Amino acid sequence: MRVIICGAGQVGYSIAAYLAREENDVTVIDINPHLIAQINEELDVSGIVGHASTPDVLEQAGASETDLIIAVTHVDEVNMVACQVAHSLFNVPKKIARVRAQSYLDPVWANLFSRSHLPIDAIISPEVELARAIDERLSIPGTTNLISLAEERVHLAGVVCKENCPVLNTQLRQFSSLFPDLPIKIALVLRGNRILIPDDNDQIMENDEVYFFTDAEHLQRVMAAFGHEEKKARHICIMGGGSIGLYLARMLQREQRKIHIKIIESNEARAQKLSEELQNIIIIHGDGLQNEILQEANMANTETLIAVTNDDETNILGSLLAKQYGCERVITLINKPTYRSLVTSLGIDAVVSPRASTVSTIMQYVRRGRVKAVHTLRDGVAEVIEAEVLESSALANVTMADLHLPDGVLIGAIVRKDVVLMPAPEIKIIPGDHIIVMAKAGKSREVEHLFTVQVDLF
Repeated sequence: MRVIICGAGQVGYSIAAYLAREENDVTVIDINPHLIAQINEELDVSGIVGHASTPDVLEQAGASETDLIIAVTHVDEVNMVACQVAHSLFNVPKKIARVRAQSYLDPVWANLFSRSHLPIDAIISPEVELARAIDERLSIPGTTNLISLAEERVHLAGVVCKENCPVLNTQLRQFSSLFPDLPIKIALVLRGNRILIPDDNDQIMENDEVYFFTDAEHLQRVMAAFGHEEKKARHICIMGGGSIGLYLARMLQREQRKIHIKIIESNEARAQKLSEELQNIIIIHGDGLQNEILQEANMANTETLIAVTNDDETNILGSLLAKQYGCERVITLINKPTYRSLVTSLGIDAVVSPRASTVSTIMQYVRRGRVKAVHTLRDGVAEVIEAEVLESSALANVTMADLHLPDGVLIGAIVRKDVVLMPAPEIKIIPGDHIIVMAKAGKSREVEHLFTVQVDLF
């Protein structure tokens, strides 16, 4: 597949790295020569210095023979024009654009992106995606990540196993005897810098971040088995009243939960605007790192703090201070991947990343056909793929005991019509089953071969 990526920032770089690993023909365009030099040096892609929306640069990038353009520059209008030019002059079949300005995303103007106006097939909003990711973590407290699959019949959840976790030092093979009526498949373990697709002999250790599959009915019970029985937050404080904080506050209000929301915003003009736009939400103007502001926000009685300022250090420090003041749980926005490894040891409960959310969403649009859903985990360390088994698939009519899966690939759940089956040696996979697979980075091609499906745009 030939792909043009407009923008070599964090999101563009991550998508280019991901697609290049799968041997796609990738070209990246950016006006910053330093970013292009870096991407040419570190990735197996072609980098071009230039304005991504101009016809001559797109022609140089090979737009006339391109299957997909992904426009993720920092300027909405450049992204939109790049897609328009790619469509009108080069007939690029698939176009994805990142759009931040909420006025463009208002449902009133939805027709703007129709084929007869601005022909963009998928609009990605980092603020919207991040707010949804935070909302998912709020729905099941204690999760570091939560992904719904198979029309919400199956969930993939991540949890940190702390010192009070009941299953510490337990071999995975013992889970079926300890919890005979609990459907669970542990699919991934992050242990420091190690990424494990575990087998039955592996054990759960303190501070492991464990990802497991289960069905929707038993999710809460599985969380309890890992020592997480937190209640849903009713008193929430959002640190940072920018686009993400505003969108999240509106989302929580729309869901009509019986919750009390406060927003801490350091910019006086922005705080005033928030107070005018948001009803029944307390707006506190001040620095969230100051004692008096944390006291005014009544942090001791706050169940969850969500730190979403535009500064990683402020988010991390604000989260740690909130916990010192008695806040039960913190969800922290972090942009820099280098900080990610610190958060578990610091006591931060969950981390969200605009880059990771955006990349994961874009990859879902890249893969289609019999593949129903794709999600990336932790900046691409692994991928969750939901796909339908065809009659001609290598998996069809084979029992689990006879499967020979590639290293780093694991089946997490099987959905047969409305029934969720956890993997077991005696289960035979039949055509029409939806198989949910966990695969380490770089294994997607091998997963495609299992389904004998060309996982591309068509």
